[in-house]
Amino acid sequence: MRKAYVWAGIAAVLFAIVSLLIRFEGISGFDSGIISTVQGWENAGLTRVMEALSWFGSTMVVIVIAIVILLFLAFVLGHRMELLFFISALAGSSLLNHLLKDFFQRERPNIHRLVEETGYSFPSGHSMAAFALYGAFVYLLWKRVKSGRGRALLVALGAILVVGIGISRIYLGVHYPSDVAGGYLASWVWLGLMIEVFRKLAPAAFRK
Repeated sequence: MRKAYVWAGIAAVLFAIVSLLIRFEGISGFDSGIISTVQGWENAGLTRVMEALSWFGSTMVVIVIAIVILLFLAFVLGHRMELLFFISALAGSSLLNHLLKDFFQRERPNIHRLVEETGYSFPSGHSMAAFALYGAFVYLLWKRVKSGRGRALLVALGAILVVGIGISRIYLGVHYPSDVAGGYLASWVWLGLMIEVFRKLAPAAFRK
């Protein structure tokens, strides 16, 4: 079994656990504790930073960044299979988010919101979009970076951005921490599956 399948399976199990805890209200203490801590940092400067981070996970920004990456893959590198992989990762993650939100129908937190959002809360759409977009891009770059330091830097930068976007959603009062965690895990499952599917479809392009 390949590593991506293993990690996707682990993420699926963890997502199921989080979902059950939410369903049976066994995670409220975890959510409340983290919300209290994160929102306790509030100040005007940090709020601007968090709004900027949240912006990087918003639908329009994700679409614009995705288009830029798609154009680069298509016309600069000419990598058709990687182009298809990237589209599948993003589109599938977005569709999965809508399906999961409609299934769970969890209401958003309604205490101390700094911005207004509509729609259901679980799993976080910003978190899923960020994980899919930046995760897929880091994966594609990873295959071309040969040095250990370069790969570590890639992963670190991607992780900082994705985690920062997730924290911003908690700070701004529009998501529970479990929404963010669920978003990461759901997108992780999908991205892992797409990596393995495309390794089978185009082993030369997607070799480790």
